Amino acid sequence: MQSGSTDLFGTPDPGPPGFLYEGDFASVEEEQQLVARFATLPLQPFQFFGHLGNRRVTWFGERYDYGDGKIHHADPLPSWLEPLKLRAALLAKIDSRALCQALVTEYTPGAGIGWHRDRPVYEDVIGISFLSTCTMRLRRPQEKGWTRKNVELAPRSAYLFRGEVRNDWEHSIAPMPSLRYSITFRSVRAA
Repeated sequence: MQSGSTDLFGTPDPGPPGFLYEGDFASVEEEQQLVARFATLPLQPFQFFGHLGNRRVTWFGERYDYGDGKIHHADPLPSWLEPLKLRAALLAKIDSRALCQALVTEYTPGAGIGWHRDRPVYEDVIGISFLSTCTMRLRRPQEKGWTRKNVELAPRSAYLFRGEVRNDWEHSIAPMPSLRYSITFRSVRAA
């Protein structure tokens, strides 16, 4: 496990506080099985304040409605995602029951995500990448301009956002040249 990425000499970059990265989080065989399952899901264009995103998603457990700003029930997590959820909870060192949401996202070639922070109702965010490498861009405002970092998310890798990186940094995904899927698990912030 490492935080951040590495420089040209292989020295780990600690990344922003609260960011954790783990390569080879899933096996090649597991990736193939999951991607076959993803292809059968009822994926819909991502809806954000009346706009449709350039990616398709499906929610399990809970979904956040950007229209009313509330969490709503979604279909239960399928049994085939349970092993990944358990490992995501181990990565975050939390009880797996705390991960109340799973979001499966399909990024077709050219798709990405603009700058944002996850909704404040959520606490820990754990993402797992499949099929293609992508660049996650991170930025935090400073007195003049931004502090920026880029992290390459390899296929089958996982990352955790917690604390400072979760609350103070924005992130985006650069448009990708090839198909990518991700699963994002989230826990809800204590009231």
